[in-house]
Amino acid sequence: MSAILAIVKRLFLSNKISFIITFAVVLLAQSSGNVVLSNGNYLWLLAILSPFFFVYYDFMKLIHLGASKRDYYAACLIAYTFIAIFISVLNAVVHVVIDPLYDAESVINMMDVCRWTENGIIVATLQQMFFLLLFMVFLHVLLSMQAYWYGWLTDIILVAIISIFTPLKALRAILSSFFRLVMINGNAILHIAVCLVLTFTISALGIMVLKRKKL
Repeated sequence: MSAILAIVKRLFLSNKISFIITFAVVLLAQSSGNVVLSNGNYLWLLAILSPFFFVYYDFMKLIHLGASKRDYYAACLIAYTFIAIFISVLNAVVHVVIDPLYDAESVINMMDVCRWTENGIIVATLQQMFFLLLFMVFLHVLLSMQAYWYGWLTDIILVAIISIFTPLKALRAILSSFFRLVMINGNAILHIAVCLVLTFTISALGIMVLKRKKL
Protein backbone atom coordinates (compact mmCIF):
# COMPACT_ATOMS: atom_id res chain seq x y z
CA MET A 1 0.00 0.00 0.00
CA SER A 2 2.89 2.36 0.73
CA ALA A 3 4.13 1.87 -2.85
CA ILE A 4 0.72 2.81 -4.23
CA LEU A 5 0.52 5.94 -2.06
CA ALA A 6 4.02 6.93 -3.20
CA ILE A 7 2.87 6.61 -6.81
CA VAL A 8 -0.24 8.67 -6.05
CA LYS A 9 2.01 11.42 -4.70
CA ARG A 10 4.17 11.20 -7.80
CA LEU A 11 1.10 11.43 -10.06
CA PHE A 12 -0.08 14.60 -8.37
CA LEU A 13 3.37 16.18 -8.54
CA SER A 14 3.63 15.47 -12.27
CA ASN A 15 0.07 16.72 -12.79
CA LYS A 16 0.66 20.21 -11.42
CA ILE A 17 0.53 21.65 -14.94
CA SER A 18 -3.09 20.51 -15.21
CA PHE A 19 -3.90 22.29 -11.94
CA ILE A 20 -2.12 25.46 -13.05
CA ILE A 21 -3.92 25.55 -16.42
CA THR A 22 -7.28 24.82 -14.82
CA PHE A 23 -7.01 27.49 -12.15
CA ALA A 24 -5.71 30.02 -14.67
CA VAL A 25 -8.78 29.44 -16.82
CA VAL A 26 -11.12 29.54 -13.80
CA LEU A 27 -9.66 32.84 -12.60
CA LEU A 28 -9.33 34.54 -15.99
CA ALA A 29 -12.57 33.42 -17.67
CA GLN A 30 -15.18 36.16 -17.83
CA SER A 31 -18.82 36.25 -18.87
CA SER A 32 -21.20 39.14 -19.29
CA GLY A 33 -24.84 39.69 -20.08
CA ASN A 34 -28.10 38.49 -18.56
CA VAL A 35 -27.03 34.87 -18.80
CA VAL A 36 -23.46 34.00 -17.75
CA LEU A 37 -21.40 30.85 -17.33
CA SER A 38 -20.24 29.97 -13.85
CA ASN A 39 -16.46 29.89 -13.52
CA GLY A 40 -16.91 26.68 -11.57
CA ASN A 41 -17.66 24.92 -14.85
CA TYR A 42 -14.05 25.32 -15.92
CA LEU A 43 -12.91 23.14 -13.04
CA TRP A 44 -13.98 20.18 -15.18
CA LEU A 45 -10.96 20.97 -17.34
CA LEU A 46 -8.84 19.29 -14.67
CA ALA A 47 -10.74 16.03 -15.21
CA ILE A 48 -10.01 16.26 -18.94
CA LEU A 49 -6.30 17.02 -18.65
CA SER A 50 -5.30 14.63 -15.85
CA PRO A 51 -5.73 11.32 -17.75
CA PHE A 52 -3.47 12.60 -20.54
CA PHE A 53 -0.64 13.20 -18.07
CA PHE A 54 -1.20 9.92 -16.23
CA VAL A 55 -1.23 7.83 -19.43
CA TYR A 56 1.23 9.59 -21.73
CA TYR A 57 3.71 11.05 -19.24
CA ASP A 58 3.61 9.05 -15.99
CA PHE A 59 3.16 5.44 -17.10
CA MET A 60 6.50 4.82 -18.79
CA LYS A 61 8.36 6.99 -16.29
CA LEU A 62 6.95 5.14 -13.26
CA ILE A 63 7.43 1.69 -14.78
CA HIS A 64 11.08 2.48 -15.53
CA LEU A 65 11.47 3.60 -11.92
CA GLY A 66 10.34 0.14 -10.78
CA ALA A 67 6.61 0.55 -10.21
CA SER A 68 4.43 -2.41 -11.12
CA LYS A 69 1.55 -2.07 -13.57
CA ARG A 70 -0.89 -3.09 -10.83
CA ASP A 71 0.36 -0.44 -8.40
CA TYR A 72 0.36 2.19 -11.15
CA TYR A 73 -3.25 1.46 -12.10
CA ALA A 74 -4.44 1.37 -8.48
CA ALA A 75 -2.69 4.69 -7.86
CA CYS A 76 -4.37 6.22 -10.92
CA LEU A 77 -7.81 5.16 -9.69
CA ILE A 78 -7.10 6.61 -6.25
CA ALA A 79 -5.81 9.84 -7.81
CA TYR A 80 -8.89 10.12 -10.00
CA THR A 81 -11.09 9.67 -6.94
CA PHE A 82 -9.31 12.50 -5.12
CA ILE A 83 -9.50 14.74 -8.20
CA ALA A 84 -13.23 14.03 -8.61
CA ILE A 85 -13.83 14.91 -4.94
CA PHE A 86 -11.71 18.05 -5.23
CA ILE A 87 -13.48 19.34 -8.35
CA SER A 88 -16.95 18.50 -7.04
CA VAL A 89 -16.52 20.12 -3.64
CA LEU A 90 -14.87 23.23 -5.10
CA ASN A 91 -17.53 23.64 -7.78
CA ALA A 92 -20.24 23.22 -5.14
CA VAL A 93 -18.63 26.02 -3.11
CA VAL A 94 -18.44 28.22 -6.21
CA HIS A 95 -22.08 27.49 -7.00
CA VAL A 96 -23.29 28.33 -3.49
CA VAL A 97 -20.97 31.24 -2.62
CA ILE A 98 -19.80 32.91 -5.84
CA ASP A 99 -22.51 32.26 -8.47
CA PRO A 100 -25.15 34.31 -6.55
CA LEU A 101 -22.80 37.32 -6.66
CA TYR A 102 -23.05 37.63 -10.46
CA ASP A 103 -25.08 40.61 -11.64
CA ALA A 104 -27.09 38.50 -14.07
CA GLU A 105 -30.54 37.00 -14.40
CA SER A 106 -29.16 33.49 -14.71
CA VAL A 107 -25.84 31.78 -13.94
CA ILE A 108 -25.30 28.49 -15.76
CA ASN A 109 -23.49 25.87 -13.73
CA MET A 110 -23.15 22.28 -14.94
CA MET A 111 -24.61 21.07 -11.66
CA ASP A 112 -27.86 22.76 -12.64
CA VAL A 113 -27.67 21.73 -16.30
CA CYS A 114 -27.30 18.08 -15.26
CA ARG A 115 -30.23 18.48 -12.82
CA TRP A 116 -28.13 17.35 -9.88
CA THR A 117 -29.02 20.37 -7.73
CA GLU A 118 -32.64 19.22 -7.74
CA ASN A 119 -31.54 16.90 -4.94
CA GLY A 120 -29.78 19.53 -2.84
CA ILE A 121 -26.18 20.68 -2.97
CA ILE A 122 -24.71 17.79 -0.96
CA VAL A 123 -26.26 15.07 -3.12
CA ALA A 124 -25.46 17.11 -6.23
CA THR A 125 -21.81 17.16 -5.16
CA LEU A 126 -21.84 13.36 -4.84
CA GLN A 127 -23.46 12.95 -8.26
CA GLN A 128 -20.88 15.24 -9.81
CA MET A 129 -18.07 13.30 -8.12
CA PHE A 130 -19.22 9.89 -9.40
CA PHE A 131 -19.79 11.23 -12.90
CA LEU A 132 -16.35 12.84 -13.07
CA LEU A 133 -14.75 9.64 -11.76
CA LEU A 134 -16.52 7.67 -14.50
CA PHE A 135 -15.40 10.19 -17.12
CA MET A 136 -11.74 10.12 -16.06
CA VAL A 137 -11.59 6.32 -15.88
CA PHE A 138 -13.20 6.07 -19.32
CA LEU A 139 -10.77 8.60 -20.80
CA HIS A 140 -7.82 6.86 -19.14
CA VAL A 141 -8.72 3.48 -20.61
CA LEU A 142 -9.47 4.99 -24.02
CA LEU A 143 -6.09 6.76 -24.11
CA SER A 144 -4.32 3.59 -22.98
CA MET A 145 -5.72 1.76 -26.01
CA GLN A 146 -4.53 4.21 -28.63
CA ALA A 147 -1.30 2.43 -29.51
CA TYR A 148 -3.17 -0.76 -30.44
CA TRP A 149 -5.64 -1.87 -33.10
CA TYR A 150 -8.48 -2.23 -30.62
CA GLY A 151 -7.94 1.36 -29.58
CA TRP A 152 -8.36 2.58 -33.15
CA LEU A 153 -11.36 0.26 -33.52
CA THR A 154 -12.92 1.78 -30.40
CA ASP A 155 -12.34 5.29 -31.80
CA ILE A 156 -14.02 4.32 -35.08
CA ILE A 157 -16.98 2.80 -33.23
CA LEU A 158 -17.43 5.90 -31.05
CA VAL A 159 -17.23 8.23 -34.06
CA ALA A 160 -19.64 5.98 -35.99
CA ILE A 161 -22.14 5.99 -33.12
CA ILE A 162 -22.10 9.78 -32.92
CA SER A 163 -22.18 10.23 -36.71
CA ILE A 164 -24.96 7.71 -37.34
CA PHE A 165 -27.09 8.15 -34.23
CA THR A 166 -27.15 11.97 -34.28
CA PRO A 167 -28.85 12.57 -37.69
CA LEU A 168 -31.48 9.81 -37.30
CA LYS A 169 -34.32 10.70 -34.97
CA ALA A 170 -34.96 7.19 -33.60
CA LEU A 171 -31.26 6.53 -32.96
CA ARG A 172 -30.75 10.05 -31.64
CA ALA A 173 -33.39 9.31 -29.01
CA ILE A 174 -31.38 6.27 -27.86
CA LEU A 175 -28.18 8.32 -27.65
CA SER A 176 -30.02 11.07 -25.80
CA SER A 177 -31.45 8.53 -23.34
CA PHE A 178 -27.96 7.25 -22.62
CA PHE A 179 -26.65 10.73 -21.81
CA ARG A 180 -29.72 11.43 -19.68
CA LEU A 181 -28.91 8.27 -17.76
CA VAL A 182 -25.21 8.85 -17.12
CA MET A 183 -25.12 12.64 -16.97
CA ILE A 184 -28.33 14.68 -17.12
CA ASN A 185 -30.11 12.67 -14.46
CA GLY A 186 -32.10 14.10 -11.57
CA ASN A 187 -32.63 10.67 -10.01
CA ALA A 188 -29.66 10.57 -7.66
CA ILE A 189 -29.83 6.89 -6.70
CA LEU A 190 -30.17 5.72 -10.30
CA HIS A 191 -27.49 8.11 -11.54
CA ILE A 192 -24.91 7.14 -8.91
CA ALA A 193 -25.66 3.43 -9.39
CA VAL A 194 -25.19 3.67 -13.17
CA CYS A 195 -21.95 5.64 -12.78
CA LEU A 196 -20.59 3.10 -10.30
CA VAL A 197 -21.47 0.10 -12.46
CA LEU A 198 -19.91 1.68 -15.54
CA THR A 199 -16.83 2.79 -13.59
CA PHE A 200 -16.20 -0.72 -12.24
CA THR A 201 -16.83 -2.25 -15.68
CA ILE A 202 -14.49 0.13 -17.48
CA SER A 203 -11.89 -0.21 -14.72
CA ALA A 204 -11.91 -3.99 -15.23
CA LEU A 205 -11.47 -3.43 -18.95
CA GLY A 206 -8.58 -1.12 -18.14
CA ILE A 207 -6.81 -3.93 -16.29
CA MET A 208 -7.01 -6.11 -19.40
CA VAL A 209 -5.64 -3.27 -21.54
CA LEU A 210 -2.83 -2.60 -19.08
CA LYS A 211 -1.75 -6.26 -19.05
CA ARG A 212 -1.28 -6.11 -22.82
CA LYS A 213 0.48 -2.75 -22.73
CA LYS A 214 4.12 -3.10 -23.79
CA LEU A 215 6.98 -1.18 -22.21
